[in-house]
Amino acid sequence: MVVDVKPGTRFGSAVCEAEVVVVKTPSGELDLRFGGHPAVPVGEEAPGGLTAAAGFDEGSLIGKRYVDSSGALEVLCTKSGTSSPSLGDELLVLKDAKPLPSSD
Repeated sequence: MVVDVKPGTRFGSAVCEAEVVVVKTPSGELDLRFGGHPAVPVGEEAPGGLTAAAGFDEGSLIGKRYVDSSGALEVLCTKSGTSSPSLGDELLVLKDAKPLPSSD
């Protein structure tokens, strides 16, 4: 399912309690997923009886930012869960922290 994704939009997982807020996104509609299943806008009813697909069950960590390989999509995990966020079949990865400048 392709959804309209804008910065500030919140999405949840249909397979666990994980939630994210979109921080940065390319314009247009995206195939945002959790556990291999379409993400559900927060406040909407999630379909029941789903489990995370193999490879999409590594989990989501609260307070961590996840990005796609191009860096165009960035989400912030606001509620941890057992499913992993992805853009289509591509898992989103933890964003690396920027190194602080040397104070020498």
